[in-house]
Amino acid sequence: MAEDFAIDVKGMTKRFDKRTVVNNIDLQVRSGEIYGFLGPNGSGKTTFIRMLCGLLHADAGSGTCLGHDVIRDSESIKRQVGYMTQRFSFYEDLSIAENLDFVARMYGKKNRQEAVQQSIEQLGLSGREKQLAGQLSGGWKQRMALAACLIHKPKLLLLDEPTAGVDPKARRDFWEQIHLLAAQGLTFLITTHYMDEAERCHRLAYISYGNLLIHGTVSEVIEHVGLTTWSVHGPNLIQLAEKLRQQPGVEQAVAFGTMLHVSGDNAAALEQAIAPFRSGNYQWEQIPSGLEDVFIHLMEKSKDNFSS
Repeated sequence: MAEDFAIDVKGMTKRFDKRTVVNNIDLQVRSGEIYGFLGPNGSGKTTFIRMLCGLLHADAGSGTCLGHDVIRDSESIKRQVGYMTQRFSFYEDLSIAENLDFVARMYGKKNRQEAVQQSIEQLGLSGREKQLAGQLSGGWKQRMALAACLIHKPKLLLLDEPTAGVDPKARRDFWEQIHLLAAQGLTFLITTHYMDEAERCHRLAYISYGNLLIHGTVSEVIEHVGLTTWSVHGPNLIQLAEKLRQQPGVEQAVAFGTMLHVSGDNAAALEQAIAPFRSGNYQWEQIPSGLEDVFIHLMEKSKDNFSS
């Protein structure tokens, strides 16, 4: 039996003038999955999302989104997708209920009041219906934006950095809601720069300057990159980091609280590089590489395509 994919596309490509911003990307996202889409600013993540939901026409590629042809059936896809942009794009002088009612009108919902009330209750907005959107904190704005995405009962949500600028408690609450919705069968493709959020995803893809570099579960991604990492405690870590960065075999020497993480993709070369610094004043320990170590490694290995 074929696996049920909400997104199953191959060779997705988008160019602006002579610059290729999305380069021949293949991606499969299972129904009910929370799929993290990571990469540096300007890497093509938002462009890829806009192609999926029909807001941009791909220059090349094929496949399906929610069973519809991703090139020819963009209008059918739009009716089944919720798209949450990076910017808060609602009327700040209208209340939560008024904004949601406006969205329901745009989708032509027959029982608008019922749809609005369901969305308010589902996202924990009860009691705030009359509050002006402009008076909401960042976390409540994001919750209202998610409620608006759910008005038309979509099967797929495309969330573009949905928690940027939101405090940690609000981010955690937001992600709890995402997991509840995914458990009900909703599929998510989410861009984020937060490593703790990436670790909450079922699977990840890392895109850099238009190219898909790696994908899989968190453990698969870390294992595939093959990075070796040491932690070191001791005095004058800033000066130590500067010296370590000049050594062959050291790719990263990054402060993490009261320690450094020192990493490289050649374990033997890295061990040789740190050997002169393993004196009694420093405590060294080899540790598992983290997702942040891996993604910094991928970023530094990537070539900017701005002028290409």
